[in-house]
Amino acid sequence: MAIDLKTLSKPSGQRPIICTLFGEGGMGKTTLAAMFPNPVFIRTEDGTASLAGNDNVSLFPLATSTQDVLDAIEALATQKHDHKTLVIDSITQLGTMIEAEIVAADPKAKSINQAGGGYGAGYSTAAEKHRQIRDWAGSLAYEKGLNIVFIGHADTEMLDLPDMDAFARYTVRMHKKSLPHYTDNVDLVGLIRLKTFVRGGDGDKKRAISTGEREIICHPQASSVTKNRFNVSEPLAFTFDRNPFADFVAE
Repeated sequence: MAIDLKTLSKPSGQRPIICTLFGEGGMGKTTLAAMFPNPVFIRTEDGTASLAGNDNVSLFPLATSTQDVLDAIEALATQKHDHKTLVIDSITQLGTMIEAEIVAADPKAKSINQAGGGYGAGYSTAAEKHRQIRDWAGSLAYEKGLNIVFIGHADTEMLDLPDMDAFARYTVRMHKKSLPHYTDNVDLVGLIRLKTFVRGGDGDKKRAISTGEREIICHPQASSVTKNRFNVSEPLAFTFDRNPFADFVAE
């Protein structure tokens, strides 16, 4: 097919953002997502108690199946509404739901490791379902102008690379085959964590100390799967009075 050079365009300014936010429980992931413009939540777990009284937020009924999630996305794509942000809370629990459905559909499988005949087939099937959900959500950004926020729970993993010593890094609690759908083709992956200082040493037992202040790591570093496309190169302070990504988010 011939390409018409008249279709070329220049990079635009503000546009809908697609991002993944992850962290341990109680870090404010859901609260931060609610700071995005006029958000609507697709919930795979009931973690929105902190949003009580926030009239800016709308909630779909708690999803009990993958189809519930797809149906909610389809409703946003086909029905009239004034929402500006879609939040899926959480992709970690969504992954658990998807894997449970795959096992339940295979009478020979007692676990996701055995599903589809084993050898990773079950995880590949789950990854394909995550791809579908990511693509459907992404279409809301490109076609409807919605910001997309995926929320995940944090985990750690060991990396044993051929050219350096093994080390640990923060990641989203999700199987490695499914994770790239939420970390590769997105604008930002942010880790919300407590600002922590280590005290002690020289024979004293070291202790981690925090003042309760939170920060968001969204720049590339070896210790986390974080990244961004906005030239952010330092941790961002996170307080509950302003969205630290407001300058990048389409209203």
